[in-house]
Amino acid sequence: MTRRSKETLREDYLRWLEPQFREETDNPGKSYWDLINLMFEREFGWVDSIPKDENRVVDGRDLRLYFTREQNLRPSALDFLGPGSSFLEVLIALSKHMAFIAGGSAPGWAWHLVTNLELDRMSDPLSVPKRKKVEGILDTVIERTYSPSGQGGFFPLTWPEEDMTQIELWYQMNIYVSELYSRR
Repeated sequence: MTRRSKETLREDYLRWLEPQFREETDNPGKSYWDLINLMFEREFGWVDSIPKDENRVVDGRDLRLYFTREQNLRPSALDFLGPGSSFLEVLIALSKHMAFIAGGSAPGWAWHLVTNLELDRMSDPLSVPKRKKVEGILDTVIERTYSPSGQGGFFPLTWPEEDMTQIELWYQMNIYVSELYSRR
């Protein structure tokens, strides 16, 4: 095994995450590398009043373990990224759960979540105003300042029965999938 620099490992990891972010048919010909980097740079904290959301952060960190196994690296190879999980990692981890629960592909669900957040409009290159818009969207999701119906978050509902800002992401996801399939 050759030693890779932290920068090379980070780049390799992002390149490994990239195809899990969207399918090739989602906006073909457009690049989202700037958006991927911004989402990766933003740590996904959880609201202390909803402690089980820490589980989604752990799910995101688990992606690092899968990467190191695939790359035949020590599990600690990505420890330099810190103990948290990025927004991008949480989004991809959620998409994997959605694919398991609802069928379809994880990259397809990841892109669905990106579209729910209106980040699909943020292709390369990201101008300064677009970067600020992305940062605002990420803050809204992380700080749960989206609407009680989930509008502005990962899981917007048409018929909310509860304040989505007060429900852990796992249950938001399940409620959202149930509502999606009840519309069909």
